[in-house]
Amino acid sequence: MAHDRTDGDTFPMTHEFLSMMLGVRRAGVTVAAGGLQKAGYIRYEQGRITIADRPGLESVACECHAIVRREFARLLATG
Repeated sequence: MAHDRTDGDTFPMTHEFLSMMLGVRRAGVTVAAGGLQKAGYIRYEQGRITIADRPGLESVACECHAIVRREFARLLATG
């Protein structure tokens, strides 16, 4: 969702910020980001995430991402 709102494939995002935003321990973010990086969906270094394979990342995301994306677009179109 952060990628949807940025002007590129690389943006600042720390594990600490993600853990606070998601309400999980930082260690859990580290494990999840490591898995996404190993699969080739993202690259992560020094507080910056690069989306390397957007279609692949979307394929492993829950269906809620598409729902939120459509609703966001609908709200902006009528606002």
